[in-house]
Amino acid sequence: MSQNVFQVLKRPLVTEKTTAARESTGDYAFEVDMAANKIEIRAAVEKLFSVRVKDVRTAIVRGKFRRTRKGVGQKPNWKKALVCLHEGESIEFFQGI
Repeated sequence: MSQNVFQVLKRPLVTEKTTAARESTGDYAFEVDMAANKIEIRAAVEKLFSVRVKDVRTAIVRGKFRRTRKGVGQKPNWKKALVCLHEGESIEFFQGI
């Protein structure tokens, strides 16, 4: 693993959609580093939260275009990871949210 755990996982994504996915299918969403691959994401989640990861899916979220005073700008692209855990596993960090 070339990066630190905290460099791979930037922040958890807590939205209505990800909360519903967590409750129904057990998928947890994170914003991750653009250079991180699925193996590094799996290792970071397992090490940081002490859980067993079943599957990792990633997606590149394109930045939105925004109008500013000087014209049109674009927010930066970012990478999202959906992490599915084994049966009976959960991340306690998300329970209080």
